[in-house]
Amino acid sequence: MNHAIEFEALCKRYGALAALDGISGCVPQGKVIGLLGHNGAGKSTLIKLVLGLIRPSGGRLDVLGRSPWGAPAQRRDIGYLPESATFYANLTGRELLDYLARLKRAPRKQVVALLERVGLAHAADRRVGTWSKGMRQRLGLAQALLGSPALLLLDEPTTGLDPQATRELYRLLGELRAEGRTVLICSHLLAELEPHIDGALILRQGRLLAAGSLAELDAQTALPARVVLMAHAGTADGLQLRLATRGLGVLTRTDGRLELELPRARKLAVLRELLADPAVADLDVRAPSLTQLYDHLGNRAAVAAEALA
Repeated sequence: MNHAIEFEALCKRYGALAALDGISGCVPQGKVIGLLGHNGAGKSTLIKLVLGLIRPSGGRLDVLGRSPWGAPAQRRDIGYLPESATFYANLTGRELLDYLARLKRAPRKQVVALLERVGLAHAADRRVGTWSKGMRQRLGLAQALLGSPALLLLDEPTTGLDPQATRELYRLLGELRAEGRTVLICSHLLAELEPHIDGALILRQGRLLAAGSLAELDAQTALPARVVLMAHAGTADGLQLRLATRGLGVLTRTDGRLELELPRARKLAVLRELLADPAVADLDVRAPSLTQLYDHLGNRAAVAAEALA
């Protein structure tokens, strides 16, 4: 099994509304994949289908090599953290995880280790109703890990987390990847998410707009790279003039550095020239960010839709 999730011509309709409109793709096993899209793009519908909570209107969906609408026992291989997890406020963290472990038929001996793993061991015997929102979010992650699931579905998992807790969550995702687990993570915080995912599925209005590794998404868009230059004292004007004669637009930043865009076809040639230019004291090449890729793909799809209207 090369894919934890695989779908083909997958549809889900609610009357005339197509929440998912014939999408085909996959989530590779052992990878952390971002599920991206605006509100109403179809992300929640896809998650519900993967969880076996709803059935499709058409198409095929395999989860961990099986239909998600089979025996309930196979759902124990999936861990799920909803965007807004709600827990029994009168139970302690330890009592709640113990209760959920019994429901999932997961080893109850995992409870203490999971509370430790998500940084809640110190509050294990306090009632959940006294916990902060961030603590409850980490408890949600702990319950998703009960039973050591092969597949994790995380919906906005950093909601309510402070910067340190957010770093810890992404550190944990790295550990899960190293253990061979598959993680499908929904988030609107693309800049925060980008360093921690292997690839993305991008949905728009129920359709799969793009899918693949970040390098593959970059290749699909062919956006120019950005270069930020620092010139030696007194040489910036001459450097800017030379760049302009090559047809390269240059922006002078407030910090005094120069910024320009490099078209893909000319990138290597221009970089060689810049490295050989004595006026260049330093340079930084920046590939398009996930946010820029996402925006470009969305804008391109919107233009295409208008042309067909």
